[in-house]
Amino acid sequence: MTVPRRSILKGAALAAFALVAGAPALAADKPDVIRIGSTAPGHLKFILARHDGWFEKEFARDGIKVDLVTFTNGGSEATTALATGAIDVTYTGNNPALRVAASGADVKMIGLSSFLKSDGSTIIVAKDSPIRTLADLKGKRVAYLKGTVRHSVFAKALKSVGLTTDDVESLNLAFEASGPALARGDVDAIVESDNTAAKLVEAGQGRVLLDARDHPEWAAPYVISVNGDFARNHPDILRRLLKVDVAIARWADAHPDETIRTFVAETKSSEAAVRRTYSDGVFHQDPRITDEALAALKGEEKFMADAKLLKGSVDYDKWVDRSFVDAAERQADANQ
Repeated sequence: MTVPRRSILKGAALAAFALVAGAPALAADKPDVIRIGSTAPGHLKFILARHDGWFEKEFARDGIKVDLVTFTNGGSEATTALATGAIDVTYTGNNPALRVAASGADVKMIGLSSFLKSDGSTIIVAKDSPIRTLADLKGKRVAYLKGTVRHSVFAKALKSVGLTTDDVESLNLAFEASGPALARGDVDAIVESDNTAAKLVEAGQGRVLLDARDHPEWAAPYVISVNGDFARNHPDILRRLLKVDVAIARWADAHPDETIRTFVAETKSSEAAVRRTYSDGVFHQDPRITDEALAALKGEEKFMADAKLLKGSVDYDKWVDRSFVDAAERQADANQ
């Protein structure tokens, strides 16, 4: 079959225009797989999505596979994977998200994973420990994952009594190692999320030295980030992904008991601790990027820089893109 010369020229002209305009090829609008990450055991919406297949159901009709990946070594591992293109989207705490943004990596903040006004991090000591105050931690062995929100909370707690992390012996350990180390007496304190540290308290092996929920001024939102190439190549896919995120957030608030049961079962967390975290009956999972959230992130960035937890600075005009989540919210509202 002979193709008319006019059609060939028209096709060539369209292709040339696409190259000049920087538009992605049509095939790029449909990836074979979407790789979504979260720090282990998983942020709430990530866990609900995994439990009920929210993302898989959305993209099944397109033949697009969804891989959900958890990172056991903290948010820095997840954001490194994001920046290098090993994953496409990730749910992390604010500290790793700010660090990768400050590094100049090609990533975008496209939504909030959550914004609880009081952080759930906790400093735990052994039940019979002689440590009674934060000042007593000077010179002691403290385990926490470096580069995490818990690292930041610990630094803020020490600062409140005139100390820094240089005044303690820090051990870079996840809870799977730090919890048993505290029980054995190998470390003097650990810094963990309340949901996981509560296991030690409930087992009679630990005592709360500081609960960061008593310090709402330390709170900053957790972040949803995307690899820059993925955002440019698959904008419609990204908007659909965030539309699902919006739906999960709204579903959680409408089904609080089922949400808590699922989260506890999937993470093996203490139900009492989870209910304490969401004591107002709302899960604060709305992904919209509010001015209040950005102000909190900027405050967290300043603290990180002052505490030497951050290299470089964040260009918020380049890093933050509200367009995807705003479009997803409008679409979710229209479908109600």
